[in-house]
Amino acid sequence: MDGSFEAETLKLLDETEEVYIETRRDAGAPEHRTVVWAVVVGGMVFARSVRARTGRWYREISENPEGASLVGDTSITVRAAPATDSATVEAVSEASRSKFEKSWLDRGDGASRRPADDPETFPA
Repeated sequence: MDGSFEAETLKLLDETEEVYIETRRDAGAPEHRTVVWAVVVGGMVFARSVRARTGRWYREISENPEGASLVGDTSITVRAAPATDSATVEAVSEASRSKFEKSWLDRGDGASRRPADDPETFPA
């Protein structure tokens, strides 16, 4: 979310399909953990909310940008900021399609978990 991940961490996030994100409404609130799909673009990590602005983790990290990403036993501190330029949003959309399209199509229950292709994109 702030673009300062080490190469090993970027590789781990790039190779992992589902990552947990921990958010809080505010510093004193209990943490909330949910699965997100993350992509690496230009040396930065991005996550996109399936429910766009209505998603709980999206609302919480918008208000309180401090959080954590969890991959297995690895906890990675993050500070989120929205990606606002159209070139970055499009690059994240393309990376998401490339990384997850098979998962979107092959879920097996007829439902789609495809993240919204809109600017509700957060660098991790």
